[in-house]
Amino acid sequence: MIDTRVPDTVAALRELIRASNNIVIFTGAGISTESGIPDFRGPKGIWNTQTPIDFRDFVASEEVRRESWSRKFSGEMKLEDAAPNAGHLAITSLVKAGKVSHVITQNVDGLHQKSGTPDDQVIELHGNASYASCLSCGKRLELEPVKSAFLEHGTLPYCPDCGGIVKTATISFGQSMPVTEMQKAEAASLSCDLFLAIGSSLVVYPAAGFPRLAKENGAGLVIINEQETDLDPFCDLVLHEQIGTTLSRAVG
Repeated sequence: MIDTRVPDTVAALRELIRASNNIVIFTGAGISTESGIPDFRGPKGIWNTQTPIDFRDFVASEEVRRESWSRKFSGEMKLEDAAPNAGHLAITSLVKAGKVSHVITQNVDGLHQKSGTPDDQVIELHGNASYASCLSCGKRLELEPVKSAFLEHGTLPYCPDCGGIVKTATISFGQSMPVTEMQKAEAASLSCDLFLAIGSSLVVYPAAGFPRLAKENGAGLVIINEQETDLDPFCDLVLHEQIGTTLSRAVG
């Protein structure tokens, strides 16, 4: 027998989505683990076995840059082979239905775009790992030529235009957050009527401040994450469930 005193959290989420006109979705590594991409801070997280490289060390040391590119091309994460999962697809369906104005993401895997969410509606707070850029002039470089030169000849990449240091287009420890993306994320958070934080531990600031900002500005706040977060007590709804299944049920 079903205990009617226990609320159906998926039904509650479905109703919040139905009643909202301007949803902002915030995603962390937890949504991409279902696509086979390991997270960073979880029990099997990358940083449990691999110390992150600080941006200042990357800039200062050729040896550190070599180690960074070696990690990138080791094939451990295989981001290029990852495919969007049910969670990404459910979010895209909400975007296409006009329910979601922006997807703010801490992820660098580009899976929201692969699932069909338009690039101009995705705000990548931590950059994108699918290409590289010059730290001096900002020129974009595709990774395949960089990879071939590095693996075949050990050649470190430098910008063909200005000679500057080249790095994957991601935000590393010690590197400043991208100003434009942070401004876009703040504006989106302040304008939404429902904020869904999905698959994030919500411990990395300033990015993790956006859910609280939205809530304090009057938006509803929902967290979907398998582990508890510090913001759980402030939410209108918390679902400690598998992300893909939960979103598919709520959207379908």
